Amino acid sequence: MTRATPRPRPAAAADADFLLDILWEAFHWDGRTGLTRRQLLEDPATARYLAGWPAPGDFGVVAEDPGTGAPLGACWARTLPAENAGYGFVAPDVPELTLGVLPDHRRRGLGAALLDAVLAMAGQRGVARLSLSVEDGNPAVALYRSRGFVPVGREGGADTMVRELTR
Repeated sequence: MTRATPRPRPAAAADADFLLDILWEAFHWDGRTGLTRRQLLEDPATARYLAGWPAPGDFGVVAEDPGTGAPLGACWARTLPAENAGYGFVAPDVPELTLGVLPDHRRRGLGAALLDAVLAMAGQRGVARLSLSVEDGNPAVALYRSRGFVPVGREGGADTMVRELTR
C-alpha cells in the first residue's frame, strides 16, 4: 500500500507550538544536546525566530501526515530588523528561513516539499531574496544548493546562504 504524500499547508498562529518543536529540531539537527525548548524561547538569539508568530510579513508552511493530521515538518520565513538580526541575516528586507522535519520523517523529500512551498509563497509575495544559515556538516546544505541558495558569508562554523527569486 502506498502512503499519501504530505502536502504543505499555510502555517498559522495555532502552529506556534509545533514551530517551536521544529526550531528545536533545526538547532539539534546533529543529535547534540543543547538548548531546551524553554531555553530557545528565553534566549533572544533564538526566540526571535518565533516571538509573536505570525508577525506581519511572516509566512510559512506545515506538512501534516495525510492519515492522522499530525504535523511532520515546517518551513517559515521572517524578516528581522538589523538590531535583532538572525544567524542568516543579510539585510532588513530579506526574510530568513527556518526549516525542519521530525527525525522519523527525514530523507523522504518532505524538506524539499516544504522549501519549494515557501519559495513559491515568497515569489507570490514579491520577495526578491531569501536567506538562511546552515552549519558545517548539515546534510540540508545539499537541498539548499539544489534550490539555488549560494553562500554569501560565513560566521563560525556556518554559512549564510541566499536565494535570488525571480519577480
